[in-house]
Amino acid sequence: MGKVPFLDIAGATREVAAEVWAGWGELLRTGQFVGGTAVSRFESEWSAYCGTEYAVGVANGTDALHLTLRGLGIGPGDEVIVPANTFVATVEAVVLAGATPRFADVDDGTLLLTPETIKAAVTSATKAVLVVHLYGQMPDMDAIIDSTDSLGLILLEDAAQAQGATWAGRRAGSFGVAGCFSFYPGKNLGAFGDAGAVVTSDPALAELLNSLRDHGRMQGGHGHYRHDVLGMNSRLDGVQAVVLSAKLRQLDGWNQSRRTLMAAYRDWIDPDKARLVEQLPESEGVFHLAVVQVNDRDGVRERLAEQGIGTGIHYPVPCHQMTPYAQFADGPMPVAEAAAGRQLSLPMFPQLRKTDVQRVAEALNKAVTEPIR
Repeated sequence: MGKVPFLDIAGATREVAAEVWAGWGELLRTGQFVGGTAVSRFESEWSAYCGTEYAVGVANGTDALHLTLRGLGIGPGDEVIVPANTFVATVEAVVLAGATPRFADVDDGTLLLTPETIKAAVTSATKAVLVVHLYGQMPDMDAIIDSTDSLGLILLEDAAQAQGATWAGRRAGSFGVAGCFSFYPGKNLGAFGDAGAVVTSDPALAELLNSLRDHGRMQGGHGHYRHDVLGMNSRLDGVQAVVLSAKLRQLDGWNQSRRTLMAAYRDWIDPDKARLVEQLPESEGVFHLAVVQVNDRDGVRERLAEQGIGTGIHYPVPCHQMTPYAQFADGPMPVAEAAAGRQLSLPMFPQLRKTDVQRVAEALNKAVTEPIR
């Protein structure tokens, strides 16, 4: 019996190879390797897809977060609420911007922020909430918007794992002042290296982000060597933009495959053995990750590996317990901390076969020896 890998990036690559080679050939002819037509084309396509007026391509998802915070003037003296259950880049970007991360616990079912956990974390110094659509699923955005509006807080989205996810039919990235995306190769929409983007409908923010990503360079006129703000080198290059445009045309189909596979996991996994992350009724997830909670997680993972089944852990240590960020924690985060010891990510990619999902689910049911409570 063959192995079931946790992730197979090569499968998606093969599906777009011809279009990518053609696009790269055009780059060789034009020499537009940084910026240029390929980048502006993808930015237009991505903003239209997300339902925003603008998209600004950057070097990676962390820069997307960092530059957005800076573009909004969020820095020293400001607090930004972040979930305790997230990838480190969410918190890292806040610190890089000079602001203070303010940790909030998450819901026990979705493992995402809620209006209640946000409200519990607010102080007089809080300026923004950075909502993370972790694993490709969205929290109750209507309730969160009501909460942030009533509290007078800026709403930002970390949609790095949620390309194409929707809440009540509206796509991730279009709810807050800005939505930040990573196109790391393993993402649902992944480049052939690092890449990222910010989407927004705020023209002033989009203009400033265009400058910040390019050393603070002014646009137009004699601005090529005018640098009126402190920027950085975080430009999306044409090589990756070609890849992203080609993959974007496949994204909806790939996301639907992920939904079908996740439904199969729900059908075949014994709920007494493993607890799947919940999805709210108005949320149509894209299942970047297929996450379950199990007891004896490390033992279960080892037993699955013995059967040739690859798994991941997202994430084993909550950010508020990591050395660089523990100084910002002012109390325990019981839900996030408990989940960190139980979370297990199962194989999930569009080319995965349903027969493999059945095999994984059946193996998981047997590998779990202690029922989940």
